[in-house]
Order: sequence, then C-alpha cells, then structure tokens
Amino acid sequence: MAKLIMWNLMTLDGFVEGPNRDISWHSDVWGEELEQLSIEQLNAAGGLLFGRVTYELMANHWPGAVGAVADFMNATPKYVFSRTLKQSPWNNTRMFGADVADTVTKLKRDTTKDIFLFGSADLASHLTPHGLIDEFRIAVNPIILGGGTPLFKPGERVKLKLLDSRPMSTGIVILRYAPAAAK
Repeated sequence: MAKLIMWNLMTLDGFVEGPNRDISWHSDVWGEELEQLSIEQLNAAGGLLFGRVTYELMANHWPGAVGAVADFMNATPKYVFSRTLKQSPWNNTRMFGADVADTVTKLKRDTTKDIFLFGSADLASHLTPHGLIDEFRIAVNPIILGGGTPLFKPGERVKLKLLDSRPMSTGIVILRYAPAAAK
C-alpha cells in the first residue's frame, strides 16, 4: 500500500502562492540542491495527485519541457480531482470528480509506490480530516508575502511529529512531518 505524501513550497508566513496565483518566489530557492531533491522524490513516486488549479499549471508547463524532471512528470501516472474538467490531453492522466476520500483510499491501496500530492492546498484540506495524508513535506522559503493562498485551511486540529529537517544553501528548509499517533 502506498503512502500519500504532500509536497509543497511555502513562504514563512504560510502561503503556497501570492496574490493573483503568483509563484515567482519559487525561483528564489530553485537550484541544484532542490532539483536533486525533486528528482529523488520523483524516482520514489508511483503517481502524482493534483487538484484542478495545480493540474492546469503543471499541464501547461511539463508536456513541452525537457530534462529529467520533465521526463518523469510526463511519464508518471497523474490523478486529478476536478468538478469541472472531465478529460485531459496530458499523458497518463486520470480525472476524478466526487468521492475524493474514497478514491484516494483506493488509489493508495492499489499503488505500490508512494503517491505525491503537489501544490493543491484545497485538495489537501479535503484529505487531511480523513487522515489520508501520511507525510507532510514542506519546503519553507525564507520570504514573507503578506498575503495569498494559505497552505492550510481552517479546519480541525491535527498534531504532527517531526521526522526530519534539512536546511539548504538557498535558505530554504525542508521539513518532514507525519501525523502523530492518537492518544
């Protein structure tokens, strides 16, 4: 059974994108270290999970890109949740509508390698209350945007335990958390 791993870049003040869906601040920390980490993670992935907004950003970029990351993104199975999109021209993409929790439970059960949830803060907010995210990997970028889309939405409290922290030369810190065992 696969684990579902949420992977996001987040600002110090908790945003995954700035106003008007701005993610230009990603380039502040992108470099050889983060690219190598991305390749390591992608090699461990059996699938990628997206909400509609992140999917559209990815589908507009990766099919025409080149390199190791692009090759992986285009070849790997992709699972997209959308209430409006019904089909995709992007290679190896399956679209899903409702029953998010049940579908993700089935995907985890039927996949041997881990599934990575990229971006998709709204989708993550639907999965978290069901305990479906097995690991939270957050790359904290040392920038304060002052506004935008928060990674975590209001909801129930979830206690996490730190698995690992890894600073990089660009100032970004990679944090890995797992849900803490219920007491």
